[in-house]
Amino acid sequence: MNPIVSAVALSAAHTFTKPVTTSIRLLAGLGIEGDAHLGVTVKHRSRVRADPTKPNLRQVHLIHGELHDELQAAGFNVDAGSMGENITTRGIDLLGLPRGARLRIGADAIVEITGLRNPCSQLDKYQKGLTAAVLGRHPDGSLMRRAGVMAIVVAGGTARAGDAIRVDLPAPPHLPLEPV
Repeated sequence: MNPIVSAVALSAAHTFTKPVTTSIRLLAGLGIEGDAHLGVTVKHRSRVRADPTKPNLRQVHLIHGELHDELQAAGFNVDAGSMGENITTRGIDLLGLPRGARLRIGADAIVEITGLRNPCSQLDKYQKGLTAAVLGRHPDGSLMRRAGVMAIVVAGGTARAGDAIRVDLPAPPHLPLEPV
């Protein structure tokens, strides 16, 4: 399957889930127009409390729809936007991308992957056991975070369900994703 956007979502308020919409407008250097996390500096409330001057490396949250499938099979009620993501994808291994990989979405938008979403207690507030369900262990025993990736907007544009995604990898060496 060629990588595609399967859904887009945004919320003007700091809500855990984001309602799915027909399209979102990505703004270079800022994030998603109308979303609570839009901005040059951090907008996630815990990060604002720690240091409001830090750059916003979490402008866009992406989750692979295949994770939703896996979680639904395990009995969780999750779907596009329900875990706070702005863009749900299909056919792309988001977690396997290196830091700095760029995703060309639709005709114009480009986002650059900055790191992993660090699963938080809000997942369990949404549905008991969800935090543990998106964590795992790598073969070496290290913690595996599977709740999606975070990105910044490099080039603005509109994204909607059905848009193609093209992946541009950075020059080697490829750096693994870490929580941001």
